[in-house]
Amino acid sequence: MNDITEVRDGLATQQYIASDDISTALFLAERLGKPLLAEGPAGVGKTELAKAWAGSQGRELIRLQCYEGLDETKALYEWEYAKQLLYTQLLRDKLGDMLGDAKTLREAADRLAGEEEVFFSERFLLPRPLLKAITSDKPVVLLIDEIDRADAEFEAFLLEVLSDFQVSVPELGTIKAKHTPTVLLTSNNTRELSEALKRRCLYIYVDYPSLEGELRIVQLKVPGIAPKMARQVVELVQRLRKMDLKKHPSVSETLDWARALVALNAKSIDPETFRNTLSVLLKYESDLQRAQYALNQHEREERGNYEPQRDRNRSRNRNRYNESDFE
Repeated sequence: MNDITEVRDGLATQQYIASDDISTALFLAERLGKPLLAEGPAGVGKTELAKAWAGSQGRELIRLQCYEGLDETKALYEWEYAKQLLYTQLLRDKLGDMLGDAKTLREAADRLAGEEEVFFSERFLLPRPLLKAITSDKPVVLLIDEIDRADAEFEAFLLEVLSDFQVSVPELGTIKAKHTPTVLLTSNNTRELSEALKRRCLYIYVDYPSLEGELRIVQLKVPGIAPKMARQVVELVQRLRKMDLKKHPSVSETLDWARALVALNAKSIDPETFRNTLSVLLKYESDLQRAQYALNQHEREERGNYEPQRDRNRSRNRNRYNESDFE
């Protein structure tokens, strides 16, 4: 990867349309070896960026999905206690021979402690996403998805990983990365992230695309849609995003709506089709009601503009008829 164009072209092979700022941020993250924090509304393609980059580079994607209460054992590693217990049972006779001539409980405990590294070795270590990325024999893409859903304590734990790409396992010591992974963190901006975390990352804000940009995405991802229908879909979605809604439709929901219309063999989006399929875009009852009210208001205004025009035409025809009578 030598320049930004190669980044954009690589993402394009995975059907990901990247803007110049996204391509630049990803190029610099790779070149500088720093994590990239992508922040923005849900459903604008932040997670897909990581998937597309991994696919374009032929790397494995390792994903850590964040949530409230996530801790080190779920993100880093845990010991397979069931496997340790099974080995203990299988080696019971061997343990009996080893401890059989111990004269005191302390002596037996000391002998057992001398063998504890057998049971706390990599054989019984169950790696989670972070450890998998660090110990991988090949370069990987590590996606830390929706970091804003995790607790501040987990953010603090991540600092060592993102600074030095190493983790500490008390029983084994410090494990350093064999290959520095490409790290992408995503955030839906539901809470403010710490300055310490942001300082360790490059930053990009991924917003809703422009009308033409979203139209290109729809035409690429929904090949069966007619050009006129695709534009109508995007224009209506862009109008909905300007409304005061609880949740604006995302790009992924735009694609779902376009696919739904193709599945219904719709030729155009008339008011009835719009009402019947609106729930594909909007997921809250209050938003549905608000959008339907706006549609009804628009229809009333359209009828209001049509009726006076028709009346004016009738009046003009009557006037012409009356004038001819006087000729």
